[in-house]
Amino acid sequence: MDFRSNLLFVLAAAILLLSACSPKIYGTVQLLNHDMNPVTEDSTEGMVVNMINTTTSLEKASHSVTVNEKDFFESEKDAIIPGIYKVEAGRIGYETVTETVEIKGSSRKKLVLKLKKILEGKRKSIAGSKSDEDKIINPGEVNIQPPGM
Repeated sequence: MDFRSNLLFVLAAAILLLSACSPKIYGTVQLLNHDMNPVTEDSTEGMVVNMINTTTSLEKASHSVTVNEKDFFESEKDAIIPGIYKVEAGRIGYETVTETVEIKGSSRKKLVLKLKKILEGKRKSIAGSKSDEDKIINPGEVNIQPPGM
């Protein structure tokens, strides 16, 4: 009887451990200057990291988390399901970063998202634009049609 009870205990513990390992996406966000050195005057705390599953239904496709004071983010328990994810982080004044990761079964992926500071001379601002064409942010998405006659 002792062997059977030990075997049953080991099997129950294994099942419990496997079920506790839910898929996860986690990591850190770093702000870097144009020389790829850490920026100390800005903080990542409160930034939003979007996790978009490109291989599932719309209801389960999106999950967002915020970065904590230690530059760390982590998906919530049971929010990530197997699939291919686009993980995106952005902040005003920095280039948006997107990483593609594949989650299989109960796998976990650790990311380091490095946002590079945009040089002041390279930024576009609507106030400084000279023509209406310069004010279009995403020209591929604009659909201008003449009024009907």
